Amino acid sequence: MSQDFILPDIGEGIVECEVVEWLISEGDTVTEDQPICDVMTDKALVQIPAVHNGVITKLYYQKGEIAKVHEPLFAMDVAGAIENNSPAQSTSEANHEQSENIEMAAGTALEDFILPDIGEGIVECEIVDWLVAEGDEIKEDQAVCDVMTDKALVQIPAKHTGTVTKLYHQKGEIAKVHAPLFQMQVASAQVIDIQKKVVDAQQNAPAKQVPEALPAVANAGKAVASPAVRRLAREHNLDISQVSGSGKNGRVYKEDIQRFLNGENSNQVSTPALSQSQPVETSSNTRVEPIRGMQAAMAKQMMDSVSTIPHFTLSDEIDLTDLINLRKDLKEQYAKQGVKLTMMPFFIKALSLALKEFPVINSQVNADCTELTYFDDHNIGMAVDSKLGLLVPNIKSCQTKNMVEIANEVSRLTDQAREGRVSPQDLKGGTISISNIGAIGGTTATPIINKPEVAIVALGKLQHLPRFNANGEVESRAIMQISWSGDHRIIDGATMARFNNLWKHYLETPSAMLMAMS
Repeated sequence: MSQDFILPDIGEGIVECEVVEWLISEGDTVTEDQPICDVMTDKALVQIPAVHNGVITKLYYQKGEIAKVHEPLFAMDVAGAIENNSPAQSTSEANHEQSENIEMAAGTALEDFILPDIGEGIVECEIVDWLVAEGDEIKEDQAVCDVMTDKALVQIPAKHTGTVTKLYHQKGEIAKVHAPLFQMQVASAQVIDIQKKVVDAQQNAPAKQVPEALPAVANAGKAVASPAVRRLAREHNLDISQVSGSGKNGRVYKEDIQRFLNGENSNQVSTPALSQSQPVETSSNTRVEPIRGMQAAMAKQMMDSVSTIPHFTLSDEIDLTDLINLRKDLKEQYAKQGVKLTMMPFFIKALSLALKEFPVINSQVNADCTELTYFDDHNIGMAVDSKLGLLVPNIKSCQTKNMVEIANEVSRLTDQAREGRVSPQDLKGGTISISNIGAIGGTTATPIINKPEVAIVALGKLQHLPRFNANGEVESRAIMQISWSGDHRIIDGATMARFNNLWKHYLETPSAMLMAMS
């Protein structure tokens, strides 16, 4: 059964790419994940892998020609595919709107919705929840399911109106990018449009021409790796083909690059599977769960941070008595405007004001610590304990926002994060972070820097403690312990202390903060 491979999204905003080199020829037998061709976008060189085992039947472009995203790139006979009436084995047709398999029958179309690229380098995701059931009528753009990658929770919408006929995965199972996610019967009114798209794609495809001097070997020495991994190799001027990949079919991961740079052989450095571990005594109450999604992403991020950044911590206490009183006075007025005023907007705005005087705290260092980038925008992140794990959405351009705008953003991002539905845009581009551990409990902490940022502060719980006033009298004050962690390659202790003193001054003296905002 011949099936067109539809060129998927290969980068945000990219609609076409140049075919740099074909790594196979028509008639070649290929295996899943084997590199098929190299294509060049305006941002990077990307290698396109096969998603099935089979035989290449047609190359739609010659070397040097421009291929369009969402249109056929090549065709192949898929190994083991049998043409019959089974939805899972229906004949695949080209659809330039998305990678879908379509079986036409009696004025309707059965479509396999192919899971598209949902993030650079992501090849699989976990089904968190199905929002529809087999037999349900759904509309175009209606949410069909929630899936979890190692970066975020993503909601998958329907591309057409119709009826769900099959769900290919159960809740909790792993779905593969470029493989069928669900099947639906398209409303009859859309069939002609789909057929037209298929015909247009076929008519616009170039005639069969085999590029000259193409290698006929299996992989032509090309490494299997995601664009993100290839970018990392280029940043270190590293020939990625020299790196031994630890993944399936020799796929190279970021960890393989790091081990290579450290002079280690990835074939000798591997994490043993559970079955290879030393046997341990277990009871009937023991259970083993895979580390996936956000938890796995956090584990990798934290390990990368502590293993590459020399942390140092500075602790202090802040007297928030006057600020709490100000908030009480303003809370009711803000509520009339529909604004929920918590303490967090004050911490964020004071932080932004202090960053103006200490721009090094709002910088990022490159991988080999040879360049420092200073950011004009203060994109301040807030660590949120969501139902999916730790999320750190950030409020963009805090230096230009007033208290109402920041308070609204805090409410929006906190609500979305707790439900695990923060958009990727809200998770990107942070320049410094706040962790409010005191909201749960604890007075001090040693927070881990949210790499590639250079500083993070942990807020302890608010306590009413005895303190001496200016007259030497003991009185109850609202005290919060705070703990800064800084990148000691960039920030020295004296700079961090002076920065903290200014931030503390704004929080302890609200009038000074208001004056600085004017």
